[in-house]
Amino acid sequence: MKTRMYQISLAAAVAASLVLAAVLAFTLLHRAPAAPAASSSQDPVVARGPDVGSNPMPQAGGAATGVEAALATVQLSPQRLQEIGVTTATVQRKDVNDTLTVPGNVNMDEERLSYVQVRFPGWIQQVFANATYQYVRKGERLFTIYSPDLVSSQQEYLLARQNQDTFAPNAQDMAAQESGWMMRAAQERLRQFDVPQQAIADLEHSGKVQHDIAITSPASGYIIDRTALPNAYVQPDTKLYTIADLSTVWVYANVFQNDVGRLKPGDSAQVTVDAYPGRKFNGCIDQILPEVDPTTRTARVRLVFRNPRVELKPGMYVNVAISVPLGQQLVIPASAVLQSGSQAIAFLDHGNGVLEPRVIELGLQLDDSVMVLGGLKAGDRVVSSANFLVDSEAQLQTAMGAFSPLPQSAAGSSNAVVTQMQIDLSTQPSPPRKGANTVQVKLAAIDGKPVTGAQVGVTFTIPAMPAMGMAAQHAAATLTDKGNGDYEGSVQLPSGGTWTTTVTVQRGGKAIATRQLSVDATGGM
Repeated sequence: MKTRMYQISLAAAVAASLVLAAVLAFTLLHRAPAAPAASSSQDPVVARGPDVGSNPMPQAGGAATGVEAALATVQLSPQRLQEIGVTTATVQRKDVNDTLTVPGNVNMDEERLSYVQVRFPGWIQQVFANATYQYVRKGERLFTIYSPDLVSSQQEYLLARQNQDTFAPNAQDMAAQESGWMMRAAQERLRQFDVPQQAIADLEHSGKVQHDIAITSPASGYIIDRTALPNAYVQPDTKLYTIADLSTVWVYANVFQNDVGRLKPGDSAQVTVDAYPGRKFNGCIDQILPEVDPTTRTARVRLVFRNPRVELKPGMYVNVAISVPLGQQLVIPASAVLQSGSQAIAFLDHGNGVLEPRVIELGLQLDDSVMVLGGLKAGDRVVSSANFLVDSEAQLQTAMGAFSPLPQSAAGSSNAVVTQMQIDLSTQPSPPRKGANTVQVKLAAIDGKPVTGAQVGVTFTIPAMPAMGMAAQHAAATLTDKGNGDYEGSVQLPSGGTWTTTVTVQRGGKAIATRQLSVDATGGM
Protein backbone atom coordinates (compact mmCIF):
# COMPACT_ATOMS: atom_id res chain seq x y z
CA MET A 1 0.00 0.00 0.00
CA LYS A 2 2.85 2.35 0.89
CA THR A 3 4.55 1.60 -2.43
CA ARG A 4 1.37 2.49 -4.29
CA MET A 5 1.04 5.89 -2.49
CA TYR A 6 4.69 6.70 -3.21
CA GLN A 7 4.21 6.04 -6.94
CA ILE A 8 1.13 8.33 -7.04
CA SER A 9 3.02 11.18 -5.26
CA LEU A 10 5.98 10.88 -7.61
CA ALA A 11 3.75 11.05 -10.68
CA ALA A 12 2.01 14.18 -9.33
CA ALA A 13 5.35 15.92 -8.70
CA VAL A 14 6.60 15.13 -12.21
CA ALA A 15 3.37 16.47 -13.75
CA ALA A 16 3.61 19.73 -11.75
CA SER A 17 7.23 20.23 -12.85
CA LEU A 18 6.27 19.80 -16.50
CA VAL A 19 3.49 22.39 -16.16
CA LEU A 20 5.85 24.94 -14.53
CA ALA A 21 8.46 24.39 -17.25
CA ALA A 22 5.85 25.00 -19.96
CA VAL A 23 4.68 28.25 -18.30
CA LEU A 24 8.27 29.51 -17.97
CA ALA A 25 9.03 28.76 -21.63
CA PHE A 26 5.89 30.56 -22.77
CA THR A 27 6.82 33.62 -20.69
CA LEU A 28 10.35 33.84 -22.08
CA LEU A 29 9.13 33.54 -25.66
CA HIS A 30 6.42 36.19 -25.33
CA ARG A 31 7.91 38.79 -22.92
CA ALA A 32 7.25 42.50 -23.69
CA PRO A 33 9.90 44.61 -25.49
CA ALA A 34 12.04 47.10 -23.48
CA ALA A 35 10.70 50.57 -22.74
CA PRO A 36 11.92 53.41 -24.97
CA ALA A 37 15.09 55.31 -24.03
CA ALA A 38 15.16 58.84 -22.64
CA SER A 39 15.99 60.20 -26.06
CA SER A 40 12.60 59.13 -27.48
CA SER A 41 11.07 61.94 -29.48
CA GLN A 42 7.51 61.03 -28.42
CA ASP A 43 7.67 62.69 -25.01
CA PRO A 44 7.64 66.45 -25.64
CA VAL A 45 7.91 68.95 -22.81
CA VAL A 46 5.84 72.06 -23.31
CA ALA A 47 7.06 75.42 -21.98
CA ARG A 48 5.22 78.69 -22.49
CA GLY A 49 7.27 81.83 -22.10
CA PRO A 50 9.43 81.75 -18.96
CA ASP A 51 7.24 79.20 -17.15
CA VAL A 52 8.67 75.80 -16.29
CA GLY A 53 6.67 72.61 -16.80
CA SER A 54 7.17 68.89 -16.21
CA ASN A 55 5.29 65.81 -17.35
CA PRO A 56 5.63 62.07 -16.68
CA MET A 57 9.01 61.28 -18.22
CA PRO A 58 10.81 58.01 -18.95
CA GLN A 59 14.18 57.15 -17.45
CA ALA A 60 17.23 57.41 -19.67
CA GLY A 61 17.46 53.94 -21.15
CA GLY A 62 14.80 52.57 -18.77
CA ALA A 63 11.14 52.58 -17.77
CA ALA A 64 8.91 55.55 -16.97
CA THR A 65 9.03 57.16 -13.50
CA GLY A 66 6.63 59.09 -11.28
CA VAL A 67 5.42 62.61 -11.86
CA GLU A 68 7.25 65.58 -10.27
CA ALA A 69 5.23 68.59 -9.14
CA ALA A 70 4.63 70.96 -12.02
CA LEU A 71 6.35 74.34 -12.06
CA ALA A 72 4.12 76.61 -14.14
CA THR A 73 3.58 80.35 -14.22
CA VAL A 74 0.16 81.24 -12.86
CA GLN A 75 -2.03 84.29 -13.43
CA LEU A 76 -4.56 85.14 -10.74
CA SER A 77 -7.18 87.84 -10.56
CA PRO A 78 -6.92 90.53 -7.85
CA GLN A 79 -9.95 89.01 -6.16
CA ARG A 80 -8.35 85.56 -6.07
CA LEU A 81 -5.09 87.00 -4.75
CA GLN A 82 -7.01 88.60 -1.91
CA GLU A 83 -9.01 85.46 -1.19
CA ILE A 84 -5.97 83.25 -0.67
CA GLY A 85 -4.05 85.96 1.21
CA VAL A 86 -1.11 86.61 -1.12
CA THR A 87 1.40 89.19 0.08
CA THR A 88 4.71 90.14 -1.49
CA ALA A 89 8.16 91.27 -0.32
CA THR A 90 11.16 92.81 -2.04
CA VAL A 91 14.45 90.97 -2.42
CA GLN A 92 16.98 93.11 -0.55
CA ARG A 93 20.77 93.31 -0.57
CA LYS A 94 22.02 94.38 2.83
CA ASP A 95 24.62 93.74 5.49
CA VAL A 96 23.65 90.66 7.46
CA ASN A 97 25.01 88.93 10.54
CA ASP A 98 24.58 85.41 11.75
CA THR A 99 24.63 84.48 15.43
CA LEU A 100 26.49 81.39 16.55
CA THR A 101 25.33 80.13 19.96
CA VAL A 102 27.72 77.82 21.80
CA PRO A 103 28.56 76.86 25.41
CA GLY A 104 31.56 78.24 27.24
CA ASN A 105 33.42 78.52 30.55
CA VAL A 106 34.95 81.48 32.37
CA ASN A 107 38.71 81.37 33.03
CA MET A 108 41.26 83.73 34.52
CA ASP A 109 43.12 86.04 32.20
CA GLU A 110 46.58 84.47 32.21
CA GLU A 111 48.11 87.78 31.15
CA ARG A 112 46.94 89.29 34.46
CA LEU A 113 48.48 86.72 36.83
CA SER A 114 51.28 87.89 39.15
CA TYR A 115 53.66 85.78 41.24
CA VAL A 116 55.40 86.88 44.44
CA GLN A 117 58.92 85.55 45.14
CA VAL A 118 62.04 86.90 46.87
CA ARG A 119 65.53 87.02 45.40
CA PHE A 120 67.33 86.06 48.59
CA PRO A 121 66.97 83.31 51.21
CA GLY A 122 65.46 84.17 54.58
CA TRP A 123 62.84 83.60 57.24
CA ILE A 124 59.30 84.99 57.02
CA GLN A 125 58.41 86.98 60.14
CA GLN A 126 54.93 88.50 59.93
CA VAL A 127 52.24 87.62 57.35
CA PHE A 128 49.59 90.25 56.57
CA ALA A 129 47.94 88.64 53.50
CA ASN A 130 47.05 85.37 55.17
CA ALA A 131 44.01 83.97 53.30
CA THR A 132 43.35 82.56 49.86
CA TYR A 133 41.02 84.78 47.75
CA GLN A 134 41.85 87.77 49.94
CA TYR A 135 41.85 90.93 47.85
CA VAL A 136 45.07 92.97 47.94
CA ARG A 137 45.99 96.25 46.30
CA LYS A 138 49.18 97.07 44.48
CA GLY A 139 51.85 98.21 46.97
CA GLU A 140 50.04 96.70 49.96
CA ARG A 141 52.28 94.82 52.46
CA LEU A 142 52.08 91.03 52.18
CA PHE A 143 54.70 89.89 54.75
CA THR A 144 58.06 90.79 56.36
CA ILE A 145 61.22 88.73 56.00
CA TYR A 146 64.59 88.49 57.76
CA SER A 147 67.60 87.64 55.57
CA PRO A 148 71.27 87.61 56.73
CA ASP A 149 72.33 88.37 53.13
CA LEU A 150 70.09 91.41 53.08
CA VAL A 151 71.37 92.63 56.46
CA SER A 152 74.97 92.26 55.25
CA SER A 153 74.22 94.27 52.09
CA GLN A 154 72.66 97.04 54.16
CA GLN A 155 75.69 97.19 56.45
CA GLU A 156 78.01 97.44 53.43
CA TYR A 157 75.90 100.26 52.05
CA LEU A 158 75.95 102.22 55.34
CA LEU A 159 79.71 101.69 55.75
CA ALA A 160 80.39 102.88 52.18
CA ARG A 161 78.19 105.91 52.79
CA GLN A 162 80.04 106.74 56.03
CA ASN A 163 83.39 106.50 54.29
CA GLN A 164 82.17 108.73 51.47
CA ASP A 165 81.11 111.36 53.96
CA THR A 166 84.56 111.15 55.63
CA PHE A 167 86.56 111.55 52.42
CA ALA A 168 84.19 114.01 50.76
CA PRO A 169 86.42 117.13 51.30
CA ASN A 170 89.21 115.47 49.33
CA ALA A 171 87.19 114.20 46.36
CA GLN A 172 90.36 113.61 44.29
CA ASP A 173 91.81 111.24 46.86
CA MET A 174 91.96 107.51 45.96
CA ALA A 175 90.21 106.54 49.19
CA ALA A 176 87.29 108.83 48.39
CA GLN A 177 86.89 107.32 44.92
CA GLU A 178 87.01 103.78 46.32
CA SER A 179 84.42 104.66 48.93
CA GLY A 180 82.08 106.02 46.27
CA TRP A 181 82.49 102.87 44.22
CA MET A 182 81.69 100.65 47.23
CA MET A 183 78.57 102.70 47.99
CA ARG A 184 77.27 102.34 44.44
CA ALA A 185 77.98 98.59 44.47
CA ALA A 186 76.11 98.11 47.75
CA GLN A 187 73.17 100.15 46.47
CA GLU A 188 73.09 98.10 43.25
CA ARG A 189 73.10 94.87 45.27
CA LEU A 190 70.05 96.05 47.20
CA ARG A 191 68.30 96.74 43.90
CA GLN A 192 69.26 93.28 42.61
CA PHE A 193 67.69 91.79 45.72
CA ASP A 194 64.51 93.65 44.67
CA VAL A 195 64.36 95.50 47.98
CA PRO A 196 61.40 97.90 47.84
CA GLN A 197 62.41 101.46 47.09
CA GLN A 198 60.71 102.61 50.28
CA ALA A 199 62.97 100.31 52.33
CA ILE A 200 66.09 101.79 50.67
CA ALA A 201 64.82 105.30 51.38
CA ASP A 202 64.21 104.40 55.04
CA LEU A 203 67.72 102.97 55.25
CA GLU A 204 69.26 106.19 53.90
CA HIS A 205 67.12 108.34 56.17
CA SER A 206 67.63 106.45 59.43
CA GLY A 207 71.15 105.15 58.85
CA LYS A 208 70.21 101.96 60.69
CA VAL A 209 70.07 98.41 59.38
CA GLN A 210 66.52 97.06 59.02
CA HIS A 211 66.35 93.41 60.02
CA ASP A 212 62.78 92.85 58.79
CA ILE A 213 62.02 94.00 55.23
CA ALA A 214 58.36 94.36 54.10
CA ILE A 215 57.47 92.74 50.74
CA THR A 216 54.58 94.41 48.91
CA SER A 217 52.07 93.24 46.30
CA PRO A 218 53.12 93.83 42.67
CA ALA A 219 49.48 94.12 41.47
CA SER A 220 45.91 94.47 42.63
CA GLY A 221 43.85 91.30 42.64
CA TYR A 222 42.79 88.17 44.47
CA ILE A 223 45.22 85.75 46.12
CA ILE A 224 44.49 82.40 44.47
CA ASP A 225 47.52 80.54 45.87
CA ARG A 226 49.56 81.11 49.07
CA THR A 227 52.52 79.34 50.67
CA ALA A 228 53.83 82.23 52.81
CA LEU A 229 53.60 81.17 56.48
CA PRO A 230 55.14 82.72 59.61
CA ASN A 231 58.65 81.45 60.51
CA ALA A 232 58.92 79.58 57.17
CA TYR A 233 62.33 79.49 55.52
CA VAL A 234 62.15 80.43 51.84
CA GLN A 235 64.52 80.31 48.89
CA PRO A 236 64.51 82.46 45.73
CA ASP A 237 62.72 79.66 43.84
CA THR A 238 59.85 79.50 46.35
CA LYS A 239 56.55 80.77 44.93
CA LEU A 240 54.88 82.54 47.85
CA TYR A 241 51.75 84.09 46.32
CA THR A 242 49.78 83.96 43.06
CA ILE A 243 47.62 87.05 42.53
CA ALA A 244 44.93 87.19 39.82
CA ASP A 245 43.49 90.43 38.46
CA LEU A 246 39.87 89.49 37.60
CA SER A 247 38.88 92.88 36.17
CA THR A 248 39.27 91.14 32.80
CA VAL A 249 38.51 87.45 32.23
CA TRP A 250 38.76 84.96 29.41
CA VAL A 251 35.84 82.85 28.19
CA TYR A 252 36.60 79.67 26.27
CA ALA A 253 33.79 78.81 23.84
CA ASN A 254 33.52 75.34 22.30
CA VAL A 255 32.79 75.82 18.58
CA PHE A 256 32.14 72.96 16.16
CA GLN A 257 34.89 72.61 13.57
CA ASN A 258 32.41 73.29 10.72
CA ASP A 259 31.83 76.82 12.08
CA VAL A 260 35.41 77.77 12.93
CA GLY A 261 36.12 79.04 9.41
CA ARG A 262 33.42 81.70 9.80
CA LEU A 263 35.10 83.30 12.83
CA LYS A 264 38.02 85.69 13.14
CA PRO A 265 39.68 87.65 15.97
CA GLY A 266 37.81 90.83 16.76
CA ASP A 267 34.30 89.46 16.11
CA SER A 268 31.92 90.67 18.81
CA ALA A 269 30.28 88.28 21.25
CA GLN A 270 27.83 88.30 24.14
CA VAL A 271 27.64 86.13 27.23
CA THR A 272 24.59 85.32 29.31
CA VAL A 273 24.65 83.58 32.69
CA ASP A 274 21.78 81.91 34.52
CA ALA A 275 22.90 83.69 37.70
CA TYR A 276 22.03 87.08 36.18
CA PRO A 277 18.74 86.78 34.22
CA GLY A 278 18.39 89.43 31.55
CA ARG A 279 22.04 90.55 31.82
CA LYS A 280 24.36 90.48 28.79
CA PHE A 281 28.13 90.89 28.92
CA ASN A 282 29.86 92.21 25.82
CA GLY A 283 33.26 91.04 24.61
CA CYS A 284 35.13 89.94 21.50
CA ILE A 285 37.16 87.05 20.09
CA ASP A 286 40.82 87.20 21.10
CA GLN A 287 42.17 84.00 19.56
CA ILE A 288 41.01 80.79 17.87
CA LEU A 289 43.16 78.08 19.41
CA PRO A 290 44.89 75.82 16.82
CA GLU A 291 43.54 72.49 18.08
CA VAL A 292 40.34 70.45 17.67
CA ASP A 293 39.15 68.01 20.32
CA PRO A 294 39.04 64.61 18.53
CA THR A 295 36.20 63.43 20.78
CA THR A 296 33.76 66.34 20.48
CA ARG A 297 35.10 67.74 17.15
CA THR A 298 35.08 71.23 18.67
CA ALA A 299 37.73 73.95 18.75
CA ARG A 300 38.28 76.31 21.67
CA VAL A 301 37.77 79.98 20.91
CA ARG A 302 39.10 82.46 23.49
CA LEU A 303 37.07 85.60 24.13
CA VAL A 304 37.94 88.61 26.32
CA PHE A 305 35.39 90.29 28.62
CA ARG A 306 35.68 93.27 30.93
CA ASN A 307 34.71 92.25 34.46
CA PRO A 308 35.05 95.26 36.80
CA ARG A 309 32.54 93.93 39.37
CA VAL A 310 33.84 90.35 39.18
CA GLU A 311 30.39 89.10 38.22
CA LEU A 312 31.89 86.59 35.80
CA LYS A 313 33.70 84.19 38.11
CA PRO A 314 36.28 81.65 36.93
CA GLY A 315 34.67 78.24 36.46
CA MET A 316 31.22 79.59 35.57
CA TYR A 317 29.29 77.89 32.76
CA VAL A 318 27.99 80.52 30.30
CA ASN A 319 26.09 80.76 27.04
CA VAL A 320 28.08 82.47 24.29
CA ALA A 321 26.49 84.20 21.29
CA ILE A 322 29.08 85.14 18.66
CA SER A 323 28.07 87.62 15.97
CA VAL A 324 29.36 86.49 12.56
CA PRO A 325 29.32 89.27 9.92
CA LEU A 326 28.41 87.91 6.48
CA GLY A 327 28.74 91.13 4.48
CA GLN A 328 26.35 92.20 1.73
CA GLN A 329 23.89 89.41 0.92
CA LEU A 330 20.57 88.94 -0.89
CA VAL A 331 17.85 88.32 1.68
CA ILE A 332 14.17 87.33 1.45
CA PRO A 333 11.65 86.39 4.17
CA ALA A 334 11.80 82.74 5.14
CA SER A 335 8.05 82.54 4.44
CA ALA A 336 8.76 83.30 0.75
CA VAL A 337 10.43 79.90 0.24
CA LEU A 338 8.42 76.87 -0.86
CA GLN A 339 10.26 73.58 -0.36
CA SER A 340 9.40 71.19 -3.21
CA GLY A 341 11.27 67.95 -2.80
CA SER A 342 14.96 68.71 -3.20
CA GLN A 343 14.28 72.19 -4.64
CA ALA A 344 13.58 75.56 -3.07
CA ILE A 345 11.10 77.70 -5.02
CA ALA A 346 10.08 81.34 -4.80
CA PHE A 347 7.20 82.88 -6.79
CA LEU A 348 8.34 85.98 -8.67
CA ASP A 349 5.66 88.68 -8.92
CA HIS A 350 5.62 90.19 -12.45
CA GLY A 351 2.57 92.34 -11.70
CA ASN A 352 -1.01 92.02 -12.99
CA GLY A 353 -1.39 88.79 -10.99
CA VAL A 354 1.35 86.97 -12.97
CA LEU A 355 3.42 84.80 -10.59
CA GLU A 356 6.42 82.90 -11.96
CA PRO A 357 7.94 80.00 -9.99
CA ARG A 358 11.71 80.36 -9.75
CA VAL A 359 14.10 77.69 -8.48
CA ILE A 360 16.48 79.39 -6.05
CA GLU A 361 19.62 78.43 -4.15
CA LEU A 362 19.46 79.14 -0.44
CA GLY A 363 22.15 80.08 2.05
CA LEU A 364 21.94 80.40 5.83
CA GLN A 365 18.72 80.84 7.77
CA LEU A 366 18.78 84.21 9.58
CA ASP A 367 15.97 84.34 12.17
CA ASP A 368 12.87 85.14 10.06
CA SER A 369 14.77 85.62 6.80
CA VAL A 370 17.04 83.53 4.57
CA MET A 371 20.00 84.27 2.32
CA VAL A 372 19.61 83.71 -1.43
CA LEU A 373 22.72 82.55 -3.30
CA GLY A 374 21.16 82.29 -6.76
CA GLY A 375 17.94 82.58 -8.77
CA LEU A 376 16.92 86.10 -7.73
CA LYS A 377 18.33 89.62 -7.84
CA ALA A 378 17.94 92.71 -5.70
CA GLY A 379 14.67 94.52 -6.33
CA ASP A 380 12.67 91.45 -7.39
CA ARG A 381 9.29 91.05 -5.73
CA VAL A 382 8.40 87.61 -4.42
CA VAL A 383 5.32 86.10 -2.81
CA SER A 384 5.88 86.09 0.97
CA SER A 385 2.73 84.25 2.08
CA ALA A 386 0.27 81.65 0.76
CA ASN A 387 3.00 80.06 -1.39
CA PHE A 388 1.45 76.62 -1.05
CA LEU A 389 -1.91 77.91 -2.27
CA VAL A 390 -0.24 79.68 -5.22
CA ASP A 391 1.52 76.43 -6.11
CA SER A 392 -1.79 74.59 -5.96
CA GLU A 393 -3.38 77.18 -8.25
CA ALA A 394 -0.49 76.79 -10.72
CA GLN A 395 -0.86 73.01 -10.82
CA LEU A 396 -4.64 73.30 -11.20
CA GLN A 397 -4.34 75.76 -14.09
CA THR A 398 -1.74 73.56 -15.79
CA ALA A 399 -3.96 70.48 -15.42
CA MET A 400 -7.01 72.30 -16.83
CA GLY A 401 -5.09 74.03 -19.62
CA ALA A 402 -6.27 77.37 -18.31
CA PHE A 403 -2.90 79.16 -18.39
CA SER A 404 -2.86 82.61 -19.91
CA PRO A 405 0.46 83.55 -21.58
CA LEU A 406 2.53 86.24 -19.94
CA PRO A 407 2.03 89.80 -21.18
CA GLN A 408 4.87 91.10 -23.27
CA SER A 409 6.07 93.43 -20.47
CA ALA A 410 6.49 90.51 -18.07
CA ALA A 411 7.74 87.86 -20.43
CA GLY A 412 10.49 89.96 -22.01
CA SER A 413 11.36 90.29 -25.67
CA SER A 414 9.52 87.99 -28.05
CA ASN A 415 12.68 86.54 -29.51
CA ALA A 416 13.49 85.07 -26.08
CA VAL A 417 10.29 83.00 -25.91
CA VAL A 418 9.73 79.54 -27.33
CA THR A 419 6.06 78.65 -26.98
CA GLN A 420 6.45 74.87 -27.20
CA MET A 421 9.53 72.70 -27.16
CA GLN A 422 10.53 69.05 -27.29
CA ILE A 423 13.54 67.98 -25.19
CA ASP A 424 15.26 64.61 -25.70
CA LEU A 425 18.12 63.41 -23.48
CA SER A 426 20.64 60.65 -24.16
CA THR A 427 24.03 59.66 -22.75
CA GLN A 428 27.17 57.95 -23.94
CA PRO A 429 27.56 55.29 -22.72
CA SER A 430 23.93 54.34 -22.30
CA PRO A 431 23.02 53.79 -19.53
CA PRO A 432 25.54 56.19 -17.95
CA ARG A 433 28.10 54.92 -15.49
CA LYS A 434 30.08 56.10 -12.50
CA GLY A 435 32.81 58.40 -13.82
CA ALA A 436 33.04 60.35 -17.08
CA ASN A 437 29.99 60.46 -19.39
CA THR A 438 28.85 62.43 -22.44
CA VAL A 439 25.41 64.07 -22.20
CA GLN A 440 23.48 64.83 -25.41
CA VAL A 441 20.29 66.92 -25.66
CA LYS A 442 18.14 67.40 -28.76
CA LEU A 443 15.89 70.51 -28.84
CA ALA A 444 13.05 70.94 -31.28
CA ALA A 445 9.99 73.15 -31.50
CA ILE A 446 6.55 71.54 -31.56
CA ASP A 447 6.59 71.71 -35.35
CA GLY A 448 9.82 69.71 -35.44
CA LYS A 449 12.19 72.59 -36.28
CA PRO A 450 15.48 72.46 -34.36
CA VAL A 451 16.03 75.08 -31.65
CA THR A 452 19.48 76.65 -31.75
CA GLY A 453 21.28 79.44 -29.88
CA ALA A 454 20.01 78.39 -26.44
CA GLN A 455 21.96 77.84 -23.23
CA VAL A 456 21.44 74.28 -22.03
CA GLY A 457 22.47 72.90 -18.66
CA VAL A 458 21.92 69.46 -17.15
CA THR A 459 22.08 68.74 -13.40
CA PHE A 460 22.20 65.34 -11.69
CA THR A 461 21.09 65.09 -8.06
CA ILE A 462 20.77 62.30 -5.51
CA PRO A 463 19.15 63.60 -2.28
CA ALA A 464 20.74 62.92 1.08
CA MET A 465 19.76 59.74 2.94
CA PRO A 466 20.60 60.43 6.61
CA ALA A 467 19.27 57.07 7.77
CA MET A 468 21.95 55.37 5.66
CA GLY A 469 24.62 57.94 6.49
CA MET A 470 24.78 59.21 2.88
CA ALA A 471 25.21 62.89 1.98
CA ALA A 472 23.55 64.51 -1.02
CA GLN A 473 25.39 64.18 -4.34
CA HIS A 474 25.43 66.64 -7.18
CA ALA A 475 26.89 66.85 -10.68
CA ALA A 476 26.31 69.34 -13.49
CA ALA A 477 27.15 69.81 -17.14
CA THR A 478 27.00 72.87 -19.38
CA LEU A 479 26.26 71.79 -22.94
CA THR A 480 27.72 73.25 -26.13
CA ASP A 481 25.56 74.08 -29.15
CA LYS A 482 26.61 71.69 -31.94
CA GLY A 483 24.07 73.05 -34.44
CA ASN A 484 20.82 71.66 -35.80
CA GLY A 485 19.33 71.56 -32.27
CA ASP A 486 22.03 69.25 -30.90
CA TYR A 487 23.78 70.11 -27.62
CA GLU A 488 26.56 68.11 -26.02
CA GLY A 489 28.72 68.21 -22.89
CA SER A 490 30.51 66.00 -20.39
CA VAL A 491 29.68 65.20 -16.78
CA GLN A 492 31.50 63.33 -14.02
CA LEU A 493 29.11 61.19 -11.94
CA PRO A 494 30.58 60.46 -8.50
CA SER A 495 28.61 57.21 -8.11
CA GLY A 496 26.07 54.91 -9.66
CA GLY A 497 22.42 54.88 -8.63
CA THR A 498 19.21 56.67 -9.58
CA TRP A 499 19.87 60.33 -10.38
CA THR A 500 17.18 63.01 -10.59
CA THR A 501 18.16 64.72 -13.85
CA THR A 502 16.99 68.20 -14.83
CA VAL A 503 17.51 69.73 -18.29
CA THR A 504 17.21 73.53 -18.23
CA VAL A 505 16.96 75.57 -21.44
CA GLN A 506 17.63 79.31 -21.19
CA ARG A 507 17.76 82.18 -23.60
CA GLY A 508 18.89 85.66 -22.64
CA GLY A 509 19.31 84.53 -19.03
CA LYS A 510 15.63 83.48 -18.75
CA ALA A 511 14.46 79.88 -18.43
CA ILE A 512 12.23 78.99 -21.40
CA ALA A 513 11.84 75.24 -20.87
CA THR A 514 12.87 72.44 -18.52
CA ARG A 515 12.55 68.72 -18.29
CA GLN A 516 13.08 66.44 -15.30
CA LEU A 517 13.56 62.69 -15.43
CA SER A 518 15.25 59.85 -13.57
CA VAL A 519 18.47 58.32 -14.86
CA ASP A 520 19.90 55.02 -13.62
CA ALA A 521 23.70 54.95 -13.62
CA THR A 522 25.81 51.85 -13.18
CA GLY A 523 29.02 51.43 -11.21
CA GLY A 524 27.89 51.24 -7.60
CA MET A 525 27.93 53.86 -4.85
